[in-house]
Amino acid sequence: MNASIISALAALTGAAVGGLASGITNWLNQRSQLRAQWLLHEKNRRQILYRDFIEEASKCYIDALQHAEADIPGLVGLYAKLSRMRALSSRQVVRCAEDVARKILDTYLEPDKSFVELREMAIDGTIDLLRGFSDACHDEFEEMRPKQF
Repeated sequence: MNASIISALAALTGAAVGGLASGITNWLNQRSQLRAQWLLHEKNRRQILYRDFIEEASKCYIDALQHAEADIPGLVGLYAKLSRMRALSSRQVVRCAEDVARKILDTYLEPDKSFVELREMAIDGTIDLLRGFSDACHDEFEEMRPKQF
């Protein structure tokens, strides 16, 4: 074989391999960036949902502690957010949210609490209904964090 043909084939092969490697690198970088953007979007979406659930649950819980009559619109809003979580969130977050909703419903059946009783609950920590839910959300966000090498 002629040396010039071998040189030309080597040059063409080198260009093809270099172009292929560059194309694969660009594809992998773009894929990585898209995944990072998707994770950020998903995390923001869940943060808003969890914030709204916490606010709604807090209002319903205080209402349940002070009244025997249920706040139906508040409970409907709470269960709507819980249903959205079933579509978006981990099983642990959903399980904790269901526990919160169940506890709120049970609280309406208990006797109303006075301010002194509410203060005692705040001091001993029993008023913190959302602790388990908050911890589950935190764990879920930690799992969503991109792994660094």
